[in-house]
Amino acid sequence: MTRSPALVRPRTDDDLPACVRALAEVHAADRYPVDWPADPAGWLTPDDLARAWVAVDDDGRTVLGHVGLTRPDPHVTRLVGVSVSAVVSRLFVVPRARGRSVAAGLLAAARAAYPSDGPPLTLEVSSEGRAAIAFYERHGWRRVTSSRGDWLNAAGEFALLHHYVSP
Repeated sequence: MTRSPALVRPRTDDDLPACVRALAEVHAADRYPVDWPADPAGWLTPDDLARAWVAVDDDGRTVLGHVGLTRPDPHVTRLVGVSVSAVVSRLFVVPRARGRSVAAGLLAAARAAYPSDGPPLTLEVSSEGRAAIAFYERHGWRRVTSSRGDWLNAAGEFALLHHYVSP
């Protein structure tokens, strides 16, 4: 039996403990984020966070995935070469919920937050995230440039980041 896609709704402060548990599952399986943050709830709520959503299971409380949108800074605009509405950030789905269109639902919620005829969204993904890269490209995101991050990847090198804009 195929399970239905998860319910995607705006994240509340009450969701943060469940988001941290979900992030821990993802970190254990995929090493995302590469380095576990000292304050995972704070990592999920950066200062420039504009909005965030969660995907929840049938019980309405078990977080299966998360996405945030942050306000773009001028560096991002220069890097991608176009004005952007927001930056997709902290997108993840727990391993047991993959294949249920959870990531697609989260990304759709983020994209729906801004007019479709306005500036695109942007995101960055490490070159190590092959599944994530394939996902974004299947959904029409276009790679516009690559750069080196200021953090080390699993190999201990400065991460190679690919920058995408939304379709």
